[in-house]
Amino acid sequence: MAKRLTDRKKKKIVADYLELESYNAVAKLNSVSDSTVKRVVAESGEIKKKLEQKKEQNTKDILEYMDSKKDAVCLIIDRYLEALLDEDKIEKATTSQLTTALGTLIDKFTMQGGRPEQMADDPLTKALKEMAERMEQDAN
Repeated sequence: MAKRLTDRKKKKIVADYLELESYNAVAKLNSVSDSTVKRVVAESGEIKKKLEQKKEQNTKDILEYMDSKKDAVCLIIDRYLEALLDEDKIEKATTSQLTTALGTLIDKFTMQGGRPEQMADDPLTKALKEMAERMEQDAN
């Protein structure tokens, strides 16, 4: 005879399914068959709805928290950018450190959809280009 699932186990299966969205992955995670997961999820109408609402509320709470920390994050970014423009730090940095910083900044700017012609007057972009030119000259 098959082992009966407790209410707690069923709720965990539904929660895992809402997170993973895969019957097979949830089945493996909970040591049950994928058909058991399908059945539990199908029978869970009210639980599923409540868990979806909780997930939405958690997302909303996280976004609100992030918004409340926006000023602090901008301050941190400003300070780090100032540090990256510090000539003494640039002189002391290794080529590897410089190229890593440069690559990261370029990747982040391009992910935001910025085009080089739009950023031409940006002081950070100008400083990065100058740094790249100096590195090229040093390599030659």
